[in-house]
Amino acid sequence: MLIDSHCHLGHKQFGTDLRDVIGRAVEAGVTQVVTPAVDLPNARQLLDLAKVYPEIHPAVGIHPCDVDTVSGDTWINDLRALAGEPDVAAIGEIGLDYFHAPPEGFDVASWKQHQAEVLRLQLDLAVELGLNVILHARESQEDLVAAVKPYNGRLRGVFHCFTGTRDQAMEVIDMGHFVSFTGIVTFKNSLQIQETSKAVPADAFMVETDSPYLAPVPHRGKRCEPAFVADTARYIAALRGVSLEELAATTSATAHGFFRGLK
Repeated sequence: MLIDSHCHLGHKQFGTDLRDVIGRAVEAGVTQVVTPAVDLPNARQLLDLAKVYPEIHPAVGIHPCDVDTVSGDTWINDLRALAGEPDVAAIGEIGLDYFHAPPEGFDVASWKQHQAEVLRLQLDLAVELGLNVILHARESQEDLVAAVKPYNGRLRGVFHCFTGTRDQAMEVIDMGHFVSFTGIVTFKNSLQIQETSKAVPADAFMVETDSPYLAPVPHRGKRCEPAFVADTARYIAALRGVSLEELAATTSATAHGFFRGLK
């Protein structure tokens, strides 16, 4: 049994064949998928999907690239109401993104400040509700670690789509958090991530697809989907010198301990 710990099944690329996508995942041994939101409408959409597909476990949150969709302080009450739904597995996807340019109406400084404030409010909400968080750290690892550090011991986070060094991974793991690897680890030139995936403790990481993005070899260039997490898991298992079954059992146990409501 495998768990795809991060996939965006509410994306428009899955608008016409989601039932088939989930069917292929189950056939590949991927029995549960954690599906983070990017904004409030997407969170509502995922909660509706979870009522139809028991394999889907939604997370709710405002992605750092979408924080321009919220302002003031009323939105956090809307998110609090959504996060109280029993199907919600975590708060996410939240974090900091310094890769993408600011949207209209923001310069770099004000965009980073708004991201940080929205992140802080969501971290506070996670502590309030006793939920863990799914963290996005694109070109922002140092600042995100600093933002999360005051919450150590009060919540745990998974640094999703981790692409950093072993030392960066161990820094967050030593703080009580986790990392998660995507299909990037299977790419020929991803030597740093491959070394990191070999070095981290077996109970400190999860596997994910980040569907519909980052399809692993041998599917590179195609739309990614949850079934492909088996290819990523198989690749990491070979790097670590263990069987796929052992890696699946360990990463699934980690996911069960981290997310609320997994079966």
